[in-house]
Amino acid sequence: MLAGMSVPPTSNQVQQPAISVQGLEKSYQELRVLRGVDLDVARGSIFALLGSNGAGKTTVVRILSTLLKADAGTARVNGFDVAAQAAEVRESISLTGQFAAVDEILTGRENLVLVARLRHLEDPGAIADGLLKRFSLTEAGARRAATYSGGMRRRLDIAMSLIGNPPVIFLDEPTTGLDPEARIEVWQAVEELARGGTTVLLTTQYLEEAEQLADRIAILHQGRIIVDGTLAELKQLLPPAKVEYVEKQPSLEDVFFAVVGDAARDDK
Repeated sequence: MLAGMSVPPTSNQVQQPAISVQGLEKSYQELRVLRGVDLDVARGSIFALLGSNGAGKTTVVRILSTLLKADAGTARVNGFDVAAQAAEVRESISLTGQFAAVDEILTGRENLVLVARLRHLEDPGAIADGLLKRFSLTEAGARRAATYSGGMRRRLDIAMSLIGNPPVIFLDEPTTGLDPEARIEVWQAVEELARGGTTVLLTTQYLEEAEQLADRIAILHQGRIIVDGTLAELKQLLPPAKVEYVEKQPSLEDVFFAVVGDAARDDK
């Protein structure tokens, strides 16, 4: 978990996308991971960056969270340039990685209080109690985090990320390794973030996760965004199939494999 104290956006920043990326490129020696990524994320929305393992999703998040420098292109988060205004970007975001960053020796409430104290916030106990209630963890708040299920631990991790009220949160494959019940718990937590006005950029390789959560979905394939739109817009890329004379609308899975296959053929 990485987060800073929230920087309120100016009136000009409010008019801009929460995240704006143009021509982002990144290579590791001879391996070109990002080949010109462009995307915009509206404030208060859930944006899913969908792609297979190795597509470059985590690299995008690491650049946007100032943990990695791009080779080319520009990116702005909460109105701040990630290269020239890295400190302001870090104060505007929270990053939750693929593994929950909770202290298992502490209770759930103690984890939250600790983070609030580290950020020098007033009344850490009230902040902790509010987040425990918000993420349905009040009854488990006095238990050590080591006793939590995978879904509870991830919800606690996300709650910790919200201390300081960052306007933008990055969730990098937040349900990796979780069972179906725990994944649903995390989905509910993500939906709660958006209802609270937080902008969420979610990376995932799970098609149903993007379908369930996202206001907009971008498919990243071999370092490029090959499609970007709402679920309804993406489904319009494929004609409905007829099953015994009844039209069957395409699923996100149908769209994903169709556009990834087209992109693979174009790269040859």
